[in-house]
Amino acid sequence: MSKHLALREAVLSWLECAGGLSPTPQSIMVFMFLPHWEDVVREVAAAAPREEHPDLYAEIDGDWVPNAVTLLEASGLRTAARLIAQGVPVSLSEVADSFVTFCTGPAPVPERWLLLNGTFPRGTRIALGRYTLQTFTADELNQTIPMPALNVLQRRSHDLDLITGAPFVHVPDPGRPVTRRPTWFDFTGPRAEAQHWQALLPLMLWDSELLRVESVFTVARGRLFDLSPRDVPTTIQTYEGQYGSEEEVEVRDAGAFHVPDACLPALADFCTTISAKIDAVMAGATQEQRILKRRARRLERAARHLLAAYQRTYNDEGVWEVEADELRLDYVIALEALLISPNDASGRITANIVSRAAALFLTRDRQEEAESIVRRAYKARSVYVHGDVIKDQTEEEKLKELRNLRLLTLQVILRWIVLTPSDTEDLAPLLDAAVQSRGRENHIDQPLRVFFTTTPPRTRPADITAT
Repeated sequence: MSKHLALREAVLSWLECAGGLSPTPQSIMVFMFLPHWEDVVREVAAAAPREEHPDLYAEIDGDWVPNAVTLLEASGLRTAARLIAQGVPVSLSEVADSFVTFCTGPAPVPERWLLLNGTFPRGTRIALGRYTLQTFTADELNQTIPMPALNVLQRRSHDLDLITGAPFVHVPDPGRPVTRRPTWFDFTGPRAEAQHWQALLPLMLWDSELLRVESVFTVARGRLFDLSPRDVPTTIQTYEGQYGSEEEVEVRDAGAFHVPDACLPALADFCTTISAKIDAVMAGATQEQRILKRRARRLERAARHLLAAYQRTYNDEGVWEVEADELRLDYVIALEALLISPNDASGRITANIVSRAAALFLTRDRQEEAESIVRRAYKARSVYVHGDVIKDQTEEEKLKELRNLRLLTLQVILRWIVLTPSDTEDLAPLLDAAVQSRGRENHIDQPLRVFFTTTPPRTRPADITAT
């Protein structure tokens, strides 16, 4: 900090002038015309040249100069000045030190943060391939924002209260700009649940409770956290107050996906194993062999359709009736993407999908149940795509069937990931052979028993515990 003393002193002088402003909100031009602002700009150019800090500069009339909007807005300096003018006790030295760090420190790598609707233990930090699942303390969140000391002095601190301890999946995104706030329908790429499926899928396979992406933020630690309270779904929680009165508090809507402290090690082991298997399959996308490329496309396609259905399912009863058939179609596409074979005759596709789905289960009763669920799903799909309506089902029966199909699809995807060969052999012929009891023990039963015994999801499947 001592080598940037001139910049620090210029900022302190400017802040002292800001204290004499009217306490009402001021336009950015007012702050730029305060005494010593030119000194601040000059010292920024000396301490943080454009070659090292291009994000601080803007081109004006053909010349590159420190961008006043960035220096005032993104750094938090304007906020500090307004608080000082309002008489809030702000530490000028802390503000000056934070501003110097903002200008001279290394530019942070932008990240995408996906807010999930679950509840995870304090201190959760699990690697999901190149992603990280993490719950943040209030202090950790505060350090992501420019001038952390100001956060406890303004309303934004309540924003952080909403997400303190909330689960985020975050990943570096170096190419993302940090100067604008993206929206949910950001047309620079696929929707978040589809774009980041490799991180979300292991969590969904560990527990069948519904897990969704609630909001997506751009974070450049120390520079930008584009959090808006409107992007955090909330609910009202009622507490018993003094003298028996009830108090209502707005809290984050965490949904039903809950991970107890005791389950965290098992979740970490499961995610590590499944993420490695997913990465191995997806590595085929860059290989020459056609079967490896197709295998990677199939898994991605299945995951995307599963996630598309999840994003429109609030709970087992919370599905729009007009969308229930579309969700069923998503699940069927996911099943077909994984279980179809290029060698299937056109008239045998449905029968093959039904038998292969059943072959993934170890007991006869679960095989028959899988056959029944998939067969009914295919029939419903045909009715839907042909423009007809299923007339012999109540809404309650349709939702129950949709839930059963969702649970089956999760199991099929998980077992497909566990069993898919690492070489150029396809899984479909192995499942077809298993239907005839040829090689079933070695290729299907034993690998599944080993996996579900050593790295089980939260609930061990009934057909595994029964064998």
